[in-house]
Amino acid sequence: MLKSLRLKALSIMKALLSNGLNPIIHGSITRGDVNKKSDIDITILEVVPSYKVEVALENSGFKIMDKVMIQASPRHTVKAHIYLDELTTVTFPLVKMTKIEREFYRFGGELDFEGLKENIRVAGVDKRLMLIEPTIHGHIESSILGKEVEVASRLGVSVNIVNERVRVLMRRDNVGRTGVYLKYRLKEDEVFEEVLKRIASKDPALRRMLIQRDFL
Repeated sequence: MLKSLRLKALSIMKALLSNGLNPIIHGSITRGDVNKKSDIDITILEVVPSYKVEVALENSGFKIMDKVMIQASPRHTVKAHIYLDELTTVTFPLVKMTKIEREFYRFGGELDFEGLKENIRVAGVDKRLMLIEPTIHGHIESSILGKEVEVASRLGVSVNIVNERVRVLMRRDNVGRTGVYLKYRLKEDEVFEEVLKRIASKDPALRRMLIQRDFL
C-alpha cells in the first residue's frame, strides 16, 4: 500500500517539478504509517501562480476534479486546494506563509521528490498526537503530551508549532471537528487569485491579512 501511494505521489510531483515548481509531500506517506484512508497531500510551499500548477497537472494527464480555497481563520494563510480525486490533493498558499505555518509540514513529516524517490521515511506526528518514528521493520509510536520540547528538538521545529498542534487537535477531540473561516469552491472558469481579491473586497479581516502579507 505504501509503495503504491508513493509511486502515485512521485508521478504528480514529477509533473510539477518538470514545470519549475518545487513540491513536497507530507503526512503518513512520509512516515510510512499508511492505511486505506491515507491521503496523498502534496504541497508547494511558496506562492506560485495558480495557472502554472493547473497547467503542469493537466499537461501530464491529470484531471482536476475540484478546486477549493480554504482559510482556517482570519489570521491564517489562504490556501488553494486542487483535488485530483477524493484522497489526492495539491495545495499551495495564495499568500506567503508564516514561520509556524511552514513548520506545520515538518511537524507531520515531509519529504521532497528526491527523498521520496529514495524511499526514505521520516519521523512526524499524526492527528492522534503520536510521534511516529520509523524503524527497519515498521515504526514506534509514542505520545507527545508532556514531551513537547523533546519532540520539537527531534523534528527540528519550534516548540510553538508543537504547542499549537496540541491545542488544536485536543480541542477537536473535545468539541468535534472545528470549522474554517473561509471555504469557497471555485467554478470551472474561476481563478484562485481573482476570487480571493473579490472576496477580500467585502471582508475587512481578510483584506487586512492580505495587505499584511503583501498580496494587495
